[in-house]
Formats: sequence, structure tokens, C-alpha cells
Amino acid sequence: MKHAAGQLLRGTENGLIALLTVALVVLAGAQIVARVAFDAGWGDLEATLRIMVLWLTLLGAMVAAREDKHLAIDAVSHYVRGTAARVLRAVAYFAATGVSLMLSWYSLQLVRGEFESGTMAFAAVPAWAAEAIMPLAFAVMALRFAGHALRQPFVAPPPA
Repeated sequence: MKHAAGQLLRGTENGLIALLTVALVVLAGAQIVARVAFDAGWGDLEATLRIMVLWLTLLGAMVAAREDKHLAIDAVSHYVRGTAARVLRAVAYFAATGVSLMLSWYSLQLVRGEFESGTMAFAAVPAWAAEAIMPLAFAVMALRFAGHALRQPFVAPPPA
């Protein structure tokens, strides 16, 4: 991603991950201190932290797909080399694309259902807004896996 939109997306992803990580640590630490020192706490903070973990996890998955650093089961690469290895890797990326598209579709249905039901996640935050990262993240991952798949026949396979 060398164009401006790609750089903006990259910076946004990295910035959100940094912001969420700091906020998660600070808020969780403050909750611990409040409970231990003052026998008090914030009622909605647990739900907020859970949603922050969801967002952090999916943003991290988007970055892993962007950087091609995601988890992969690649036992075949130990036995197949050259063009066949690149083709098999492209097939694996297309499979990951398909799975990500399905996850995006079904999580979009979940978000739609939450929107229609008016469920609240915590405080005044609707559940659909808290869960909106799911279809977005899986769609972005699908695009990135498809891009990796289309590049595979033209690049050398990773070292074994």
C-alpha cells in the first residue's frame, strides 16, 4: 500500500491499536486500584474492556493480514517447492479469503440484528456499534488475503 489511502488506513490501524492498548491498560489498572483501595469500581467498565479487547484483537488481525504475519498451517511447504509451492500458497490465501468473506457476511447479519433490536452494549453505546468492527475487519482481511493470493504466483516462496 503505497498510495495515500493505503497510508491513511495503515496509520489509522496502527494508531487505534496503540490508543486501545494504552486505554485498556490504564482503565483495567484504574479498576483494580479502585476495587482494592476504595472498595469501588465502575459498573460498565467490564463490558467496555471486553469490547476494547474485541476491537484490539480484530485490528491486530487486520494488521497481521496486511503484513502477511498471520498464523498459517503450512506443512506442505516443507515438501513442495517452486511454482507448485506458490500455487498452493495462492490457493490457501483464496481459502482464507473465502472464510473471511463468510465471517464478514455473518457478522454483518449479527450487527444488523443488534441494530434492529436496539440492544445496548454498555452505558449509552448500542451493541451494533460495539460489534461493527467485526464485518469491517473480516472484509478488510478478505481483501488483503485476495491481494496476497494474486501476488503469490509472481513472488518467491518464503524460506522453509
